Amino acid sequence: MKIFAAQVEEGKEGKDGKPSVGPVYRNLLASNGFPSVDSDLNTAWDIFSMSVQKYPGNRMLGWRPFVDGKFGPYVWKTYKEVYEEVLQIVSALRASGAEPGCRVGIYGANCPQWVEAMEACNALSLICVPLYDTLGPGAVNFILDHAEIDFVFVQDKKVKELLSPDCRSAQRLRVMVCFTSLTAEQKEMAVQTGIKPYSWDEFLHLGKVNEMEILPPQPFNICTIMYTSGTSGDPKGVVLTHETIATFVSGVDLFLDQFEDKMTVDDVYLSFLPLAHILDRVIEEYFFRRGASVGYYHGDLNALRDDLMELKPTLLAGVPRVFEKIHEGIKKALEELRPLRRRIFDALYKYKLAWMNMGYKQREASPLADLLAFRKVKARLGGRLRLVISGGAPLSTEVEEFLRVTCCAFLVQGYGLTETCGPTTVCFPDEMCMVGTVGPVSVYSELRLEEVPEMGYSPLDDPPCGEVCVRGKTLFSGYYKNPDLTRESIIDGWFHTGDIGQILPNGVVKIIDRKKNLIKISQGEYVALEYLENVYCVAPIIEDIWVYGDSLKSMLVAVVVPCEEDTKKWAYSNGHAGSFLELCSLVQLQNYILSELKNAAERNKLRGFEHIKGVILDPRPFDMERDLVTATLKKKRNKLLIYYQVEIDQLYEKLAPGRR
Repeated sequence: MKIFAAQVEEGKEGKDGKPSVGPVYRNLLASNGFPSVDSDLNTAWDIFSMSVQKYPGNRMLGWRPFVDGKFGPYVWKTYKEVYEEVLQIVSALRASGAEPGCRVGIYGANCPQWVEAMEACNALSLICVPLYDTLGPGAVNFILDHAEIDFVFVQDKKVKELLSPDCRSAQRLRVMVCFTSLTAEQKEMAVQTGIKPYSWDEFLHLGKVNEMEILPPQPFNICTIMYTSGTSGDPKGVVLTHETIATFVSGVDLFLDQFEDKMTVDDVYLSFLPLAHILDRVIEEYFFRRGASVGYYHGDLNALRDDLMELKPTLLAGVPRVFEKIHEGIKKALEELRPLRRRIFDALYKYKLAWMNMGYKQREASPLADLLAFRKVKARLGGRLRLVISGGAPLSTEVEEFLRVTCCAFLVQGYGLTETCGPTTVCFPDEMCMVGTVGPVSVYSELRLEEVPEMGYSPLDDPPCGEVCVRGKTLFSGYYKNPDLTRESIIDGWFHTGDIGQILPNGVVKIIDRKKNLIKISQGEYVALEYLENVYCVAPIIEDIWVYGDSLKSMLVAVVVPCEEDTKKWAYSNGHAGSFLELCSLVQLQNYILSELKNAAERNKLRGFEHIKGVILDPRPFDMERDLVTATLKKKRNKLLIYYQVEIDQLYEKLAPGRR
């Protein structure tokens, strides 16, 4: 069996009530110690400024202008053009009183202005504080106050929320710069609040007439404070230094050097994950390092395919739900084929999968299958895709395997947190033994598992299981203004992630679930809720699902958000009529969805106690408006339980023995 990580320290039994710890694992490239970092790459500013010198005429940032009522083709700014605007922003910030160490907020969706504001912060040793564009006034109010933000760059759609009476901390702002332009009313409101307002062009002009020098950062300076949208409590400010980000980028260089396929200046990344999310941020940083291009989606995730066809990216990164939707779309297209063509597709799929499982590279496993069937899948994704990265949560094995075979591109999973500056493990392309895992530890990180005795997990068992702990050169400095939480999370240099992991014999990591989301039901069996949600969400009629288990009950239930399109198809086929809301109240639909969940459970060989025994249907997606999910769409389980408690109690009563 091929080994993908080196064991550099033995595991140890716990003493004096302390939990036992597993062996320490490193990437094979770091088995004799961490490699030295590129001496010219010390800060996030170095990443960008060096590429401006190397690739001034290369396309850097692309977007789709809205013209005549529709989004047009991508237009681009070169590295040199972006650099010139960044210098103007630097001058305007200095003219407005910004000094090194000031906190600058960026509030809005991904666009070139977002990145230019970020690079201006890097050039002037300012601290960039991203705010998710999905945040409401409450969270924005907290971050503005907690981070003590003085200047803010804001998308036009978000100006109203920033100036809302609910956002009282906006009064501390000195300057507000809109990505586009401000209305007269918005300018007046800003002035009354004590804020100096600027449109984008006005701020650039201020910089042109007040030219000033940059003040580049030192490696130890704080680059960014990224607020994680926790599933409970206030957001936590994760402090990342310039050295941390530069080291991560160096690690990606070393990692990619191992493979035959190299990244080039012609690579194009479609950015739709929020730039306030660490995965998108570090991918873009690496693209800038390589002089490659980043194109931003036009703002509607439901119409992402339009951007794919227009941009024709070579790299796509997203959370599992994005890839589940792609999987569902391909499956629906297959259902519309004639039976003979479906059988041919299935045969070609099994043929190519068999060769890939024997160790053949994806592109060499079956060129004939690619030509006859899978080139059409590739075309639906733009036609040039070379690499797909899934992160943020586990991707189901069924979806991962399907896309590895059919999309004619490498598909890999990674695992990491904002606190680890992005992926701390990542899979290798073309290694089918890594399907269902998140790969080995990255170049500048070390990983080990720690015992979780209350859940029966031990890193000294076979296979080793426990809480994933990480240390290394890409770890965060701490939580901003929260030393107690920092001490709780980082113990003896090891960051405790709260995720339960398993180390496979070949040295790769599999994430089982969150420590908090592992529950024990009444018969004493442990159930991994997030894992089950990933399995069940593959059923086409399931738009989203929240699985719930009570430790005093013997069975699992779920709240399901059905897919409206599939629900209406089911209704038409079964003679039911009515609105989507009315359909969701039908017992027949509940029974059908339960049967689909049962099929998914059997396909994935779930144990009997992992089967869903009852469902509640909600036509409305889990949303931030009801405080049911975070800004990154992670489920707030405690809030979901409160919201659905009455219906859950009623469902359990109905499912009780003797009541069925």
